[in-house]
Amino acid sequence: MFSSTSRYASVAGATYRDASGRQFSYKLLRLTPTAPMLLVHTVVQEDRLDLLSATFYTDPTQFWRICDANLAMRPDDLVQVSVRLLIPVVQR
Repeated sequence: MFSSTSRYASVAGATYRDASGRQFSYKLLRLTPTAPMLLVHTVVQEDRLDLLSATFYTDPTQFWRICDANLAMRPDDLVQVSVRLLIPVVQR
């Protein structure tokens, strides 16, 4: 259901059965992880989260790591010029 690089890939799943007996699969609550090391990046005009994640992680789909580190509910709020972003360092 989720790719191996998805933030939900390692989240446990569960099943709910309603009163009529129908089953629904879902993911359990995902807790925001904490990173042991963080870099700071000040957003400039050309920055986009996919480009930043490509720069820092060599994978543009990992932008969610930056969102998590900055507790962002709306990723677009992070790319305002002069915003200081926390960039988690990922050990591979």
